[in-house]
Amino acid sequence: MVCNTIRGLVNQGHDVSLLALNAKKNHHHENSEDDNDLLSKINYKAYNIDTNVSVFDVAVNLLSKTSFNIDRYYDSDFEKLLIKEIKKTSYDIIQFEGLLISLYLSAVRKNTKAKLVYRAHNIENQIWERLAQQKSDPFKKSYLKMHAKRIKNYELQQLNNFDSIAVLTEQDKVTLLEYGTKIPIEIIPLGIYLEHYKPDLSKTEFPSLFFLGSLDWLPNREGIEWFLDHFHKELTEGDLRVRFYVAGNDIPERFDDYEVMGKIFIQGEVDDALEFLNSKSIMIVPLLSSGGMRVKIVEGMAMQKCIISTALGAEGINYRDGINILIANNQEEFYDAIHRCITDEEYCKQIGANARKLMEEQHDINKVTESLIGFYKSLV
Repeated sequence: MVCNTIRGLVNQGHDVSLLALNAKKNHHHENSEDDNDLLSKINYKAYNIDTNVSVFDVAVNLLSKTSFNIDRYYDSDFEKLLIKEIKKTSYDIIQFEGLLISLYLSAVRKNTKAKLVYRAHNIENQIWERLAQQKSDPFKKSYLKMHAKRIKNYELQQLNNFDSIAVLTEQDKVTLLEYGTKIPIEIIPLGIYLEHYKPDLSKTEFPSLFFLGSLDWLPNREGIEWFLDHFHKELTEGDLRVRFYVAGNDIPERFDDYEVMGKIFIQGEVDDALEFLNSKSIMIVPLLSSGGMRVKIVEGMAMQKCIISTALGAEGINYRDGINILIANNQEEFYDAIHRCITDEEYCKQIGANARKLMEEQHDINKVTESLIGFYKSLV
């Protein structure tokens, strides 16, 4: 999302700097040629930070009033680097991408006259609250609710300290207004560079079912575990005669137990996500707890995928169920949708074609960037 935002701004002639805080788990990521070309056009600096926590750290945090899920992203050396950078240049806008970076808001405010914008990727506490609701274990439920409360308190403290907020969805704007947010809130949907998304249906396996997403994000892991637990037998012994592929970063080793030769493939990280997307036909997004807008759904739609998602997973996208996506909120609805798709290739292709059209109409980065620039101009 950040990359596409920068690309849109650069394409329209704006000077952009990116100071990235890279968590240790992402240090292995290699940029594509397109990414490197874009980075060569901006002022770019990256700072690596170790966000791993020990059992002791978690235990100590139980006595704190804040969540370690936020605190572990603070680094004093990064703060010094950030201050040094903003003192060198007179910026019009400084945008904070996500709640975790707001840890540095106070330091930035003291050292710049730029307008400070918070780009809310989601409502963070909602994710934890919804995760808690899915748990039956009393201890896990209580633990997740505790973090949801702490994160919400932190969000409420920070929101009005910015000059404005950009959200992805109408739902998120309503939520922030209910929280008592007084500063301007603008809805700027997720934009993607459609020229990068070139479907080639001749290279697509039909039928094939797939999931693509990082499993270090708890809602993704929870969702795919639910799906595998409920559909493992149907996919390996039942009527759903379709190969199922699971791909993404940080897939736990225990997921290998789900693999069944010739039927369920736990692939892990793939070299080229778009090539993988193109090679499969039916995408599932079984999110049970989430918020904001899912980048992978937008990318899947751009690649003309037939997508089966929970309503929560598709939140924020102006979809039409049965036209450009299929909504399934429980086991029976997922089964019916998958069975329909794997037995009707033309139906799948039409859903995918309609999905691509929706992306062209509402999520083209050039159109979205025009809205973003208009928003910035209203502030400065």
